[in-house]
Amino acid sequence: MTRTVSGAESTAARLRSSIADGAFMPGARLSEERLSDQLGVSRNTLREAFRLLARDRLVEHVFNRGVFVRRLSADDVTDLYAARRVLEEAGIRACAPESPALAAAAAAVADARAAAVAGDWRAVGTADIRFHSELVRAVPSERLHVLMDSLLAEMRLAFLTTDDPAAFHADFVDRNEAIVAALRTGDRDGAASLLADYLDDAEATLRSAAASR
Repeated sequence: MTRTVSGAESTAARLRSSIADGAFMPGARLSEERLSDQLGVSRNTLREAFRLLARDRLVEHVFNRGVFVRRLSADDVTDLYAARRVLEEAGIRACAPESPALAAAAAAVADARAAAVAGDWRAVGTADIRFHSELVRAVPSERLHVLMDSLLAEMRLAFLTTDDPAAFHADFVDRNEAIVAALRTGDRDGAASLLADYLDDAEATLRSAAASR
């Protein structure tokens, strides 16, 4: 039986995608009036969508001021990466050379490479998020896919704290490519090692950026 998606859930999904795509900066106030008009929904629907996004730790309600996109702390970054390690390691272990998830991850790397050449670092960040999301889709669990997508929407908030997105993302395009190359040869151990190093370095960089805010 197909579950009916409510208007609030649909609105929250649209806002979640906008946050993941970097359309709203951390600390930005989300105007109820403007978004209600832009999205074509009632304010009651929008308020319920905000509640869903607050549950996902993407926005926060500030008393007498409104709803704001969250700023991640260094502890938030640590928590996110702890969860990512579990999910992405599972994805690596489930990923075979012929896996559709690996093909999709490779396509995300190609898109990131093209965006880097064009100097579009927001698009590079979006492609990087897609790469990691596709890896987890090698695990046949819709619940894990939803959880990973929620974590990666939060990750976009962390990416936006970096002062030099080009320096942050450029190195990781090469490293994603190396993970794909290892998985294409069936070297899951090698891919897992590359991923672990990647996540350690990215976490250290983003923790430092979050702590300096």
